[in-house]
Amino acid sequence: MGGVSPVTSHVLDAARGTPAQGVPITISYASTSQAAATGLSKVLGSGVTNSDGRCPTLLDPTHVLQPGVYTVRFDIKTYFALHGEKAFYPFVDVTFEIDTVAPHYHIPLNLAPYSYTTYRGS
Repeated sequence: MGGVSPVTSHVLDAARGTPAQGVPITISYASTSQAAATGLSKVLGSGVTNSDGRCPTLLDPTHVLQPGVYTVRFDIKTYFALHGEKAFYPFVDVTFEIDTVAPHYHIPLNLAPYSYTTYRGS
């Protein structure tokens, strides 16, 4: 791999105390929050978390981020179905807005069947 995606993610299963392997993730972009809120976002990339719960290939490493609104969607229903469980939250959207573009953004997610938390990682 010649580089790292400008947006990466790490998903941990807090109930099991393990990385969450097999979580499908997509990332979309809209130029404004109004466009994002009205469904005018464009899907930029997708991936699935690896054995360490990470998705380092969400975007091509050469992708240039633009100011705007990004949504990282975690398909939690698919993940819990792999473990024979139902998901209260079928998906989790983490939406963030950037005005000044940094070279890298890390979007972690801690999940459990009835809760989730996120934060801006490094």
